[in-house]
Amino acid sequence: MAIPPIPPYPLPTEGELPRNRVSWLPSADRAVLLVHDMQRYFLAPFDRAAEPAGPLLAHVRLLLDTARARGVPVAYTAQPGDMDPRQRGLLADFWGPGMSSAPEDRELLPEIAPADGDTVLTKWRYSAFHRTPLTELMRDRGRDQLIVVGVYAHIGCLATAYDAFAHDIQPFLVADALADFGPAEHRQALGQAADRCAAVLSTSRVVEAIGIPGTRDAA
Repeated sequence: MAIPPIPPYPLPTEGELPRNRVSWLPSADRAVLLVHDMQRYFLAPFDRAAEPAGPLLAHVRLLLDTARARGVPVAYTAQPGDMDPRQRGLLADFWGPGMSSAPEDRELLPEIAPADGDTVLTKWRYSAFHRTPLTELMRDRGRDQLIVVGVYAHIGCLATAYDAFAHDIQPFLVADALADFGPAEHRQALGQAADRCAAVLSTSRVVEAIGIPGTRDAA
């Protein structure tokens, strides 16, 4: 089933973020930046000229540029489309057959597309860790922090944060580089993450943090 249009809503500002229970900060020598499900199918419900989509894309672009400049590995998730019933599993009961395999559905948006050296993970369930090599990719590169941006905040992004936490990987949700079905779901995801499994930060705070060299021992 198609995702219905999502009315514009403002992204949370720095002063509106929930209070974190932890004092974690991301570090360029510890983190991986994960761009979660930024495919045309999942962005189609938004008005690209309005919030949250316009600022979302700008913030993700800034984080990508900063990560690549600082040597932070970048990974993307992308659903394959046209899953058969066995592949789709219980997702079909909640969401129907999902996206098709047509390029106009599956394509990662060109303005935030993968660059040489980035990793694209085929995503099968809510969490980016499920049936993907994300854990191994992080361990092989000596990384124990995951910065999550993309859609949808209260579903896959939050599930991924919980899974990272379960793997003793510090998750970060970038509040204004995420989008959701609406402001209630968006803020619900941020509040739950900050209270239970992650640090919630703004784009500017993450850019500032990963721009500081030698923070592994301080974080």
